[in-house]
Amino acid sequence: MRMQFSKKKALSFFLLIPFFIIAVLVILLVYQATYYNGVSRLSTQGKYTLELYITYLQGMLGKYESLPQLLTNDDLLVKSLLNPGSRERISELNRYLETINSVSGTSDTYLMDKEGLTIAASNWQDERPFVGRNFSYRPYFKSAMRGELGRYFALGTTSSKRGYYFAYPVRKNNEILGAVVVKVRVEDAEEKWRHLDQELVVLDPDGVVFITTNPDWRYKVIGKLMQSSKERIEKSRRYPVERLSSLEMNTIEELADAEIATFNSEQKGAEHKYLIQSARMAEAGWYVKILSEMTLVEKSALHSAFYTLLIELLIFVTGLLFIHRHKRLTQLKRYELQTRKMLQQSNEELESRVLIRTAELTETNKRLTREIQDRVKAEEELQQTRDELLHAAKLAALGQMSAGINHEMNQPLAAIRSYADNAKLFLEKERFEDTLWNLEQIAELTERMGQVVAQLKLFSRKSSGKIVRVPLHDALDGALEILRTSISKLHIHFDVKLEPESVEVMANNVLLQQVFVNLITNAIHAVEGREQPEIEIRSRSRDKKVFILVRDNGVGIPDDKLKQIFEPFYTTKLTGQGLGLGLTITERILKEVGGAIYIASSPQGTSVELVLNEAKE
Repeated sequence: MRMQFSKKKALSFFLLIPFFIIAVLVILLVYQATYYNGVSRLSTQGKYTLELYITYLQGMLGKYESLPQLLTNDDLLVKSLLNPGSRERISELNRYLETINSVSGTSDTYLMDKEGLTIAASNWQDERPFVGRNFSYRPYFKSAMRGELGRYFALGTTSSKRGYYFAYPVRKNNEILGAVVVKVRVEDAEEKWRHLDQELVVLDPDGVVFITTNPDWRYKVIGKLMQSSKERIEKSRRYPVERLSSLEMNTIEELADAEIATFNSEQKGAEHKYLIQSARMAEAGWYVKILSEMTLVEKSALHSAFYTLLIELLIFVTGLLFIHRHKRLTQLKRYELQTRKMLQQSNEELESRVLIRTAELTETNKRLTREIQDRVKAEEELQQTRDELLHAAKLAALGQMSAGINHEMNQPLAAIRSYADNAKLFLEKERFEDTLWNLEQIAELTERMGQVVAQLKLFSRKSSGKIVRVPLHDALDGALEILRTSISKLHIHFDVKLEPESVEVMANNVLLQQVFVNLITNAIHAVEGREQPEIEIRSRSRDKKVFILVRDNGVGIPDDKLKQIFEPFYTTKLTGQGLGLGLTITERILKEVGGAIYIASSPQGTSVELVLNEAKE
């Protein structure tokens, strides 16, 4: 009897072995499937972010690439290189470069002779100016001396600030006299992307990390720094060689368009596993990498394997209970056959419902978790997109104003040159009163140029976002001053009437000015081609609200397009006249300050009404 019991026990044990093997295989398959599914999602997200970041870097550099070539056409630079000993000319050139640097938003602008000596710079008033310093060892200067556009990234030897340099030769009768250099800040490429879950790094051709969202990785070398690269860096003084240390990357797995590797810093010794995706910026010679943490993917795979184990345990325990119950029912078979059949049927139905309900609840829980994560991610991306749209709209407005500003500057500059030549002749003939009159005209023209530049700087700066008391007349005058050239060019009749003129609203001055620039620009485009273009602006106050009406006699907006007018990137203008963001940004700005916008249109023109809160006494 005891021997028979032992045989049954051994047989039961051997029957359980296949079950355990299958259970382990299922757990491994679930872990692997969840793991690679997470890697695929992480790869898709990383690829999108990498493309977006490279586009951002290309746009940042492309905006300033043609600036040094435009500056070389200025006669003042050629004359300063031909006769650098004139102190007055150098002083004038310093101020000129300072103005160019301020308007363009670059870090530094300076002029070098053919020996590499800096003779004028925009930072001539700083504690450590570039004037008098020789940068002939920089590769961008050597490229310019060969007649090419020099491009180079380096740490400034004077300012110790990172920057990307563009250099272009200054010629006179095909002879290279020197080079004009523009330095562009790169810090924005880190600050604007620091909030991402991934790490972004940009490497130079030698493998040195010079732009990164992780400050601890800056000036680190991925792998080992070759001796030739080290000598080249020392010769060009690109980085302080003593600050360069190694970031060891150990590849774990190669994928189709990415790799999984661990990073280990020599200084900190902490090791992290990342999904690494790379792309090359050929024009700059850079390598851009995005590193996505694998921690969440591995945790998700472990959780799935753990839940699978729980389900298997539940099945196993349920099976044991079922077998035990089956044995008990078999023993009672000869006594209660009918009762055993009924209980067995009820038990099987109950267990089936439990399994089905358990599976449904598990699937529902997973689906709710995914929906919550998708909702949080969508809200974060929406906020980021809104901020980028606001910045893109301001850049588009500045681009459209550049031609007007250029025209506004060229006329006073030509007049100043003429008055200066006349004053020189009057001085030689000792006609001092005529000379004084010419100098007064030059002063008035200079003040006019300063007002134009000051208004442009006010519009281009970033707003603090605070809602304060804003005189409506000041914001409207600022917008009209920015668009004055476009208005005068088309001979538009402007009729502005504010009731009362001293009315104030609760808003942000810079953002409200941008609203008026957007609306007036739309009106200007609408009246193009009209024989008698007219734009009318009215305001009235009622019940602590200020109603502002902007009306034009343009072609109007069709009814089928009026419903979509506030959608991003939707525009009824011709190609090149806008991005389709003006009214979208305007609506968002007004909502943030508690206002609203309404549009009505017909073939005789378009009317736009703004509603703002009147400033309290």
